Amino acid sequence: MAIASDKILKYEPVIGLECHVELKTVSKMFCGCKNEFGGEPNTRVCPVCLGLPGALPVPNKKAIELTIKAGLAFGCDIPQFSKFDRKNYFYPDMPKDYQISQYDMPLCKGGNVLFWLENDERRHCRLNRIHLEEDTGKSTHAGSADGRLSGSSYSLVDFNRAGVPLMECVSEPDLRSAEEAVGYLEALKRTFVQLGISDVKMEEGSLRCDANVSLRPVGSTELGTKTEIKNMNSFRSVRLAIEKEIERQRGILESGGRVIQETRGWDESAGDTHSQRSKEEAHDYRYFPDPDLSPLEFSPGWIDGIKKSLPATPYSKYAHYVDDLKMPSRRAAQLVDAPYLSDLFDIVTTRHDNPPQPISFMNFLLGDVAQKMNELGLSGPPEGVSSLWSVPASGAAFVNLLDNGTITSKAAKDLFPRVWSGEVLTVDVIEAEGLGQVSNRDEIKRFVDDVIANNADTVAEIRKGKDRALQFLLGQVMKASRGKANPAMVSELLREAIGSG
Repeated sequence: MAIASDKILKYEPVIGLECHVELKTVSKMFCGCKNEFGGEPNTRVCPVCLGLPGALPVPNKKAIELTIKAGLAFGCDIPQFSKFDRKNYFYPDMPKDYQISQYDMPLCKGGNVLFWLENDERRHCRLNRIHLEEDTGKSTHAGSADGRLSGSSYSLVDFNRAGVPLMECVSEPDLRSAEEAVGYLEALKRTFVQLGISDVKMEEGSLRCDANVSLRPVGSTELGTKTEIKNMNSFRSVRLAIEKEIERQRGILESGGRVIQETRGWDESAGDTHSQRSKEEAHDYRYFPDPDLSPLEFSPGWIDGIKKSLPATPYSKYAHYVDDLKMPSRRAAQLVDAPYLSDLFDIVTTRHDNPPQPISFMNFLLGDVAQKMNELGLSGPPEGVSSLWSVPASGAAFVNLLDNGTITSKAAKDLFPRVWSGEVLTVDVIEAEGLGQVSNRDEIKRFVDDVIANNADTVAEIRKGKDRALQFLLGQVMKASRGKANPAMVSELLREAIGSG
């Protein structure tokens, strides 16, 4: 939703995001129940995640490690000591009537999220903290058309999700538009996928986002009264909800009204936010240290080991592709968003003995390889199959054959299945099988002369100024040469022959 420029000058949006990310662990946060999406309701539960009397929680070490890994990727400080707290509030789908969370001693403090926008503008947003907690269950409000509590005749509760490890990333209010908010979220998603922390599927609830939005006069350093928006289940919803809330608050302020601090829900069907409840403050939750869980202490060596295992972040890859390799920003983003292809690109272009041109190899990966992966439903290497991934040299050699003119793009299409299977095609193989590109001028001229002689009408059109007809003749020459003629030389000889006629 566009905002008039004259209004932008009067008020400045101030946006902070709270993102909840379900971690990719085998078991839940404090018990041994399976951490899997879906399943029959209330089948992945036990006395611990149901909060039954006498059941004691045990922290999931892997969840703690993944949270620290996320913090290190964003440059957070990792304190040597941490602890879990009880956050007291009532939800119908929270079995204990309190949530095990973290308050004043989170696992990660500070940090910075770097991201880019669609026009390649670079931004950053400070993090306040990243902490670890447990997820709640899920309520289904039955008997209403839209699944909301209002109008429903009864509610059903599924506790399968209760106790799932939930990492919360809290930003500082550094974002100034819905576009920046989405860019920030995309950076989180890319990073968590790259690190193997979460599948971050918003439609399955493994990535959930709340937005704190306020407005203040341009030039002011004081924060305005904020509202918190919930129930956004896609990046599109985040963008629309924030834009709608900015518009709503601006209307209130310009009419002389006062924005009320509250929690508002996003209604996708209505395209609007609606009031849910007054916003709680930290003291309303009555935090205190969980008496059933010992404080945590981390050795510097363990933290250093996690740090050394970190791969390159998506942002650092993007910056390298655009700034150093001069990739178009859109194509660089596409490569970053295909983590396995991006890793293969980095390996081949930096470690191979005879690396292909980076732009050519990028086009190969995002073209032929990506298309084949989509056909097979792959996001990574096929298990148990000798392929391009198990023999990266096959891809590098193949692109080099294209770059140096040994084969044409037509021949490349025919040869790709052999490359996919891991075969390394050399110049000797191409010559032995008669698959090489024809670049002999005299040989190509014979094809050109034949085509011109058999297409006098088309030649006449070109001489009258219809240059587009030249492509038809070029295609006829390529067909006559069975796709082997050098296209650039064909075009040159066609123009010479037609011009001299």
